[in-house]
Amino acid sequence: MSAPTARRSLLPLAVLGEHLTNRSAKTCQYRCGNPCAHPVPNTSANEYFGDMVATAVSRRSVLLGATGAAVVTSLGWSTAEQAYAATGRGRPSMAGFEPIAPTPNTVDQLVVPEGYAWSPVISWGDPVEPGAPDFDVHHQSVEAQKKQAGYNADYLALHRGGAGNGAANRGLIVFNNEYTNPELMFPGYDEAAGPTAEQARIEMAAHGMTVVEVSRRGQFAPWTYDRHGTRNRRIHAWTPFHVDGPAAGSEWMRTSADPTGRTVLGTLNNCAGGETPWGTSLSGEENFNQYFNADAAPDPDQRLRRYGITSSGRGWERAEDRFMVAHEPNEVNRFGWIVELDPDDPTSTPVKHTALGRFKHEGATVRLSADGRAVAYMGDDERYDYVYKFVSKGRYVEGDKKHNMTLLSEGDLYVARFTGDGLGDGEWDGTGVWLPLVVGGESRVPGWSVPEVLIWTRQAADLVGPTKMDRPEDVEPNPHTGAVYLALTNNTRRTPAEVDEANPRPGNKYGHIIEWVEAGNDAAALEFSWRIVLIAGMPGDGSTYFYGYDKSLVSPISCPDNVAFDSDPDHLWISTDGAPGTIGTCDGMFLMPTAGPDRGKVQQFLSVPAGAECCGPVVEWTDRSVLLCVQHPGDGLPSSYPYLGDPVPRPGVAHVYRVTGGGRG
Repeated sequence: MSAPTARRSLLPLAVLGEHLTNRSAKTCQYRCGNPCAHPVPNTSANEYFGDMVATAVSRRSVLLGATGAAVVTSLGWSTAEQAYAATGRGRPSMAGFEPIAPTPNTVDQLVVPEGYAWSPVISWGDPVEPGAPDFDVHHQSVEAQKKQAGYNADYLALHRGGAGNGAANRGLIVFNNEYTNPELMFPGYDEAAGPTAEQARIEMAAHGMTVVEVSRRGQFAPWTYDRHGTRNRRIHAWTPFHVDGPAAGSEWMRTSADPTGRTVLGTLNNCAGGETPWGTSLSGEENFNQYFNADAAPDPDQRLRRYGITSSGRGWERAEDRFMVAHEPNEVNRFGWIVELDPDDPTSTPVKHTALGRFKHEGATVRLSADGRAVAYMGDDERYDYVYKFVSKGRYVEGDKKHNMTLLSEGDLYVARFTGDGLGDGEWDGTGVWLPLVVGGESRVPGWSVPEVLIWTRQAADLVGPTKMDRPEDVEPNPHTGAVYLALTNNTRRTPAEVDEANPRPGNKYGHIIEWVEAGNDAAALEFSWRIVLIAGMPGDGSTYFYGYDKSLVSPISCPDNVAFDSDPDHLWISTDGAPGTIGTCDGMFLMPTAGPDRGKVQQFLSVPAGAECCGPVVEWTDRSVLLCVQHPGDGLPSSYPYLGDPVPRPGVAHVYRVTGGGRG
């Protein structure tokens, strides 16, 4: 087969000016297929909800300049921001750390507060399964990579516990391996030609998920991984997955290799995720579209285009024909799902849950309803796409893991509409409703069957009128209060005419965060009230908002991606992906209280190396412990992270821990 050429040349620098984060062309291409260089997939005629455009703009004129253009930070940092950057301090943090100064996007270091240290836990290529060799960038192989830690860690979970009195200091971690940067993985990589078949297979082996056992010497000691852990496991592009739910076995899920439509090999582009109350990990298949070569593939119903499956792929069809859509048209339908993995059982078969719909899943997080049903919140990470909720048919049974692992196999699927209150009260808030797509085992989309709704969820949702959002990424319920937080990373394409109260900023390159509470604080309710708690950017930019807090005392922040919580019900932790190209600083991790006198006081806890992304934080603040993933170090500039003596940067998991004051703030 001749090599496709459309993908091979890297994007011109002119394209990058439109990219949401100004990442390097390589990372834009390899992480998500660079959708910013392509037309927006959602061309539906859904109106922009809220208090309609004229009202939204008039009551929110602070967001717009005299010409209607968004105020941008190219005017420079304010005096207050320069002072903050120089000292790293507003008022001291109430959470027991001195906030760091914003780190220029030239520093190849993981920067942590005074009194804290960090160490790598596990990095790409470290041995995981029995027989895995030590990492050697010059002698990579498919079989070695299948047993070594995968590339580009994103979502991260820590499962505490083990045998004996030291259970609190043992456990295992699960992390996603979202995508690969072949130009960093393979010394001398030929970017113009693309991967060889062998390189493509090594990339396939580096995708998926990694599970490893970890331990530490004490409460305030660093976590380390055990290369001989009995639960260690790699999930990769050839791991068998069981497909369940209403779309399993349908005609659109069957392939020549799997005529039953119930077994899929591998999981791709796993981004964020969530832990279930029954102890399993959920993982979202996000930008799966980029792996498939769509050359010569017919698309009469625009189903490929709506999912961005329009390119010549990443060259993986050189290794396996299933990535050629014209040859195997249904293989692409077998990706874009929520995956469930039981990390305690390395022999278990992970599951793809079709009941939760198919789109570019950032992840899924679960909260129990008042009557014990499992409710999963999900964002579709694309400009102008939607927020979803799944409510299980069955109910959670404490201690019955086998039963609980069936809860995501059957239930109701909804998509959100946000409506602004239209009041000139200086806030961005309103009410919302969950619009039904599948309820009681029946499609609520006229003319569509249940399998069609679940396989082409984006197009089905277009027909019921949800709100087009600014890249919905992580959606997380606060485990203490039940309030739900949605990270909207950015959307540079939104025009002033498209502004609504839930997406109030045109040319939104910095992103924002929405909080909502379901009616009666019941996760299964179909109505909710919402408000914006953060409009990110430089504090001196008039379009920013920090929950009403004094902006001279907050850290600059841009492009919220993941959110997390700790034992304090008022702590909202935010990790970012896009600061280098929007405000010129390294991405990092921030704390924003959501209640009390410091409500809205964003302060930076750490920054990752220049060009890298901060992902999947796990915060155990009683221990002053933060686990995080450092993704794509070396993006656009040289990096030696994590400083292990290798000639290439190695993404992976790091641990930040307190080293002074007995671990207490």
